[in-house]
Amino acid sequence: MSLPYQPKHFKVEDRDAALAVMQAAPFATLVSVHEGEAEFTHLPLVARQSEESIVLLGHVARANNHWRHWTPDTRLTAIFHGPESYVSPSWYATREMVPTWNYIVVHASGRVATTDDSANKERILKALIDAHDPPYRERWDVELSESYREGHKSHIVGFELAVETIEAKFKLSQNRLPADHAGVLAAMERGSAAQQALGAWMRELKKP
Repeated sequence: MSLPYQPKHFKVEDRDAALAVMQAAPFATLVSVHEGEAEFTHLPLVARQSEESIVLLGHVARANNHWRHWTPDTRLTAIFHGPESYVSPSWYATREMVPTWNYIVVHASGRVATTDDSANKERILKALIDAHDPPYRERWDVELSESYREGHKSHIVGFELAVETIEAKFKLSQNRLPADHAGVLAAMERGSAAQQALGAWMRELKKP
């Protein structure tokens, strides 16, 4: 699924930048189409890069019918939302400006392979724990009995999405005059955590 509106100002083709967003904002929306209807699942994913390839690891509840419609030919898109913020016209040097919203979004699309193998699901679960709760990783095998882990795994289906295409949109006032861009950057850097994250990306993307 492509971004139907992607102005050239905001298009970012740096895969490292896109991967950084996927890893920093791992809670994604997984989208596919079945019989003409879009289907969605919201879930955390682990983005891993091996040489030139990126793979997304995750799992869904067995009771979630979304996965039952996946075949080796099914193309899925994972949508990752980075930081976002309202942009006030008062931040611009130019007068007669209107409000807008700055944001970062990454669409990663590819083919999916599901797994119901216990060892593979264990690997995916541990990858998620390693990414989101490293201190707990060593306690996983100690505090949870094998029978409890196997019972839990029976209620999920694991999957790997081999990313084929990435579309990244970083709307960060790149289309504004230098003075206006500077005003937005200054406001972001003294704002909320999300605004400061946007400010950091504004500076990063201006690097030569």
